[in-house]
Amino acid sequence: MTFTEKLKNFFGIKKTVSADLFEELADLLVEGDFGPAEAFKITEELETACKKEKIVNAEAVRQKLADMLENILIAQAAPNFRAGTIILLLGINGVGKTTTAAKLARVCLDKGMTPVLAAADTFRAAAIDQLKIHGERLGARVVAHQHGGNPAAVIYDAIEAARGIERIIIADTAGRMHTKSALVEELKKIDRVVESKAPDAQYLKWLVLDATTGRNAVSQAEVFKAAVAVNGAILTKADSSAKGGAVFSLAASLKLPIVFVCNGEKYGDIAPFNPKAYARTFVGL
Repeated sequence: MTFTEKLKNFFGIKKTVSADLFEELADLLVEGDFGPAEAFKITEELETACKKEKIVNAEAVRQKLADMLENILIAQAAPNFRAGTIILLLGINGVGKTTTAAKLARVCLDKGMTPVLAAADTFRAAAIDQLKIHGERLGARVVAHQHGGNPAAVIYDAIEAARGIERIIIADTAGRMHTKSALVEELKKIDRVVESKAPDAQYLKWLVLDATTGRNAVSQAEVFKAAVAVNGAILTKADSSAKGGAVFSLAASLKLPIVFVCNGEKYGDIAPFNPKAYARTFVGL
């Protein structure tokens, strides 16, 4: 049974509103990868709202919970990328950054934009080769240097390659850039390159997170946000195996908007994040 099914069954069994309902709901939300603080806060606010609005049946409570969860997500507006944008994909190894870069390129192509893929993960030769393969399949230009090269130099060349035409640069980066001082310094170099070579560009740093890792994804986001000014997140592997509550912690505690959701391996398996749909699906509506 998925967590969404469990939550749906919970409201189906409860039928009527009581103090026990809200206490048990808080425990259930924690089980669904909410942080304890967020779970108890939302259930307290939900109980208060239900008393004020004289909500007396469990199904109406579920509807109200969906509305409140939607508002949490809507409060963090995701930045829209446009032609001339530079997107830096961050995240630990194994979350799917390179594949996500290719999926974003597909989104750009579908919108009539011209993506330039930058292989700035020069620490893994496999990442460079993989991005080149994606570029060939998509018909997108890939800017790459040799394994062990300077990531900032790759970004520099990508900006030069995109000059003269409104393109979107999508840069793959090495994992663990948030923990190793040398890699953090590389990010600072990339920032300086962007500031000097493309001062008018929209510069986005999006954190790629594996949705199935639950609270670990929140922990990763906390560390990255402390080290790097990330301004959005992309969820990979966002299928029924992911409990989903961590997303609300990302929005409520870290003020981090979700930009895209990926749920498959194909290039088309990516969609803009929909707060209303996500909140309603989470509670089983």
